Amino acid sequence: MKSLLLLLLTSAATVSAAQAQATTTTAAAPDPQKDVRVVQASCGQCQLGLPGKSCDLAVRFDGKAYFVDGTTIDSHGDAHAKDGFCQTIRRAEVQGKVVDNRFKATYFKLLPAAGKSN
Repeated sequence: MKSLLLLLLTSAATVSAAQAQATTTTAAAPDPQKDVRVVQASCGQCQLGLPGKSCDLAVRFDGKAYFVDGTTIDSHGDAHAKDGFCQTIRRAEVQGKVVDNRFKATYFKLLPAAGKSN
């Protein structure tokens, strides 16, 4: 009985981890064949003036903001923390392209907050 319970718990944890990983599809390293762009990154609704009713990751470059596909607001820490995306605009290195007015990220790296070093 204990073995069955342990098996069920392990299976549930594995499924949860797989689902969490499926939401972030950006590469761990940039493609050396493509330019890396430094952009403003934040919550599209809270900080960048995009329409919506929930907190979603967005980037702004060339004076225009875009929601991001390929990574999520929760993949980069607590959005509502003091230095989180809903509280401040951060800088990020990105690769990707705009498709249908959304930024399709293939690489996304959040840079250290101002005054912090990693």
